[in-house]
Parts: sequence; structure tokens; C-alpha cells
Amino acid sequence: MTSPSASFEMSLAAWARKLAPSAIQDMLQKITRPGVYSLALGLPAAELFPTEGMAAAAAKVLAEQGGALQYSPTLEPLREQVVALMARRGVRCSPNQVFLTTGAQQGMNLLARLLLEPGQPVLLEDRVYSGFQQVLDPFQSRRLAVRRDVERGLDLDGLESLLASGERPGLFYTMSDGHNPLGTSLAMEARERLVRLAREYRMPVIEDDAYGFLRYEEEGALPPLRALDSQWVFYVGSFSKILAPALRVGWVVVPESMVFRLATVKESSDIDTATFTQRIVLAFLESGGLDGHLERLRKEYRTRRDTLLRALETHLPPGAKWSRPGYGMFVWVELPEGRDTTVLLARALETQQVAYLPGQAFMVQGGRSASHCMRLNFSHCEPARIEEAVRRLGGVLRAG
Repeated sequence: MTSPSASFEMSLAAWARKLAPSAIQDMLQKITRPGVYSLALGLPAAELFPTEGMAAAAAKVLAEQGGALQYSPTLEPLREQVVALMARRGVRCSPNQVFLTTGAQQGMNLLARLLLEPGQPVLLEDRVYSGFQQVLDPFQSRRLAVRRDVERGLDLDGLESLLASGERPGLFYTMSDGHNPLGTSLAMEARERLVRLAREYRMPVIEDDAYGFLRYEEEGALPPLRALDSQWVFYVGSFSKILAPALRVGWVVVPESMVFRLATVKESSDIDTATFTQRIVLAFLESGGLDGHLERLRKEYRTRRDTLLRALETHLPPGAKWSRPGYGMFVWVELPEGRDTTVLLARALETQQVAYLPGQAFMVQGGRSASHCMRLNFSHCEPARIEEAVRRLGGVLRAG
């Protein structure tokens, strides 16, 4: 006799039936094997987490705030601290325009839920953070891709042509600094033109600035898009990359009229989560520990970036080229056309125990133009492991 559970087939939503594990989920399983040299995931360096400062902040919160573990509204003082942080990035805003989230990923998700109708087109760069594509899945949006690459930047002529043709995307998602996966930043002219197009065509722009505080060059800092427009640009920030991911504290900067809508949507999702870690972040910021910590991160990550770039020069075969990031955690490598980095990854793991993410993991659905590319992370490994990882990777590439 067949049991009810054996014959039962769950009826899922149409979009959910199409779900498959992401490249990042798959890679998490592979790189946990002993001995793997991983340049794959965008992990911060755990040894650089401000553990002593966080421990002191947590102890202070628990000792002085009796309701710290209870449900509570988000913290006004933390929103004020975010306003001060935004000023460092050249953005003027008020606490009433800051909405605290459970990480940047939730911020993007909430904004998409407010902005998108089911099936509405969405405009993306053709190489894009894969987590944002996951945000879009439930909407079954038609995805319009505009070219962005290392050498030419964002194809604003192509973007404008799409808009002029009558396409009305519900939003455009971009990273102006420390692009994931490319490691590039938009030029000032491109920022200004993109904002003008957003205004002209009434196109909301979600600006993901997860890496904006990880800057490695002394000169040439440019303002985020949000500094150029406060109506059509919705800024997403996070403490994950500059303090610790497990805190799950991020924020968005939006017009004040949107804040109550965000609060309502968030309540339906997770009520008032992360208020304990919000208090810890606030106590750490009030202690004055952030400046020294950021300086330490920038110094160490700059060293790791430079180690990776030198290793690429030494070990990669002729014909390869790569980005030189001024922000963030990633270098984008392009091999000669015809090389398939998805196929090469299996060989790299099997023969040399070295991991990266293939470029195809970041393409808008259906695109194939990054099959010869890979994304390398430099923040997670210490310099000696970065050097060894690239030496091994070079051997795989030279072997064909």
C-alpha cells in the first residue's frame, strides 16, 4: 500500500517550480572541503572582525538596556549614526529618510516589493550581482540587459535607446562603486547621465553601495548616485562588509514618504528583527571604534588586492586581462574567447583544489557572453594563500 506522503506532490507557485541552487550555494558546499584555496565567495576576513569592540558593545547593551532582547521599534540614534555615515559618502539625508533593514539583501527585496508589478520589466546590467536576480524571481519579471564591462563601463547609449523605445522598467539596479562582479566604478559623467535618464523617464534606480566604504585609492572619490538625486535613487547600505555579516544590519535611504510603506512590508516579513544587533552596532559606533577599524580594513584589503594583481601578472597565461578595483572585494578576469570557466572550475577543484566563481554565474538569464570570465575575491584569504591560489589557477589555465 502506498503511503499518503509517497504519492503526494506539492503544488508550488510557478516561479518556485523553476528554482535551482545558485552558483554561490553550490560553491559553499565545495569550498568547505579541507585544503581548498578559495577565491570564490565575497567573504570578509574573519580575523579582521572587531571582536573585542563588538564584545564590549554587546556587554554594555545587555548591562544597561533592560529591553534589549524584547521586540522594539528600530533605533532613532542608529538612524542618526547612518546619516553621519552617509555624509562621509557625500550624501545629505535626514533620519526620517533612513530605514533600517536586516542586511542589504532585505533592503533590496523590500524595495522591489514596493516598486514592481508582477511581470513588469526590470532593467539590469548584463553582468549583475546574482543575489538581486534571486530577489526578482517571484515577480517573474522580464529582464532587460544593458552592457557593462571593464573597459567601456556602462552602455548608457544602449540604456537610453531602450527607454526611448518605450520600455518602462519598474526599476534599474546598479552598483556605482566596487561593482560585484566586475570590481569597477562608474565615471562621474556616467553617474550624472544615468541620474538624468532616471529623472527624464521616471525610472527608479536601486543603488547598491555595499562596498562604498572599502576604498583603496587616496584620490578620485566620486559621490554615489544618491548624492545627485534624492527622488529617483534609492540607496542601499550595509554593515556586513565593514563590521560583520552575522549582525544582519543594513539600511536604505529613500524619500520620507516611502518609509511607512517599507515598515509595513517589513512587518509582514519579519516584524522587528535584528533590534538587538542594531543596539550592538549603535554602541560600537558611539564608542568611536569605526574609524580605526575601517582604516585597518582598507590597509589590509589593499595589500590583498595588490597581492592578487601581482600574482595574476606572474601566473596567468598570455591573453588574460583583468580589472583593477578601487573599491570592494573582487577582480574580474577575462580569458581569451573560447575558454569555458565553468568547465575549467571542475578541473581546478579536482586537480589543484582552487576555487573561483565562473562569470556565467553573474549573467542575466539567457546571456552567454561571460562564459570565458571569472570573478576572484581578495578579501577572505591572507596574502600567502592568495599567491598560492593564483599559482595553482595559472597552472590549470596553462594546461588548457
